[in-house]
Amino acid sequence: MSELVPVLAEFMTTEELAAELKRNKRTLDRWDALGIGPPRTRVGRTVLYRRSSVQKWLSAQEQSRPAAIRGNPPFTEHE
Repeated sequence: MSELVPVLAEFMTTEELAAELKRNKRTLDRWDALGIGPPRTRVGRTVLYRRSSVQKWLSAQEQSRPAAIRGNPPFTEHE
């Protein structure tokens, strides 16, 4: 007999995501208002985040040259 998987097993709450990202839940709300946060789903007043969508969003946040962002000159190879 197959085991039933809860329909919300792949989702996490704002509080759970904030804890994983080590950010305040208000930060997630602000990111959503600015259109820069991970995709979210509403069920009534409850906000949920699909884990796979958050992982895709995190991957999209990767930067190949973080030194340039901090104001340091980008790495260049000398010939």
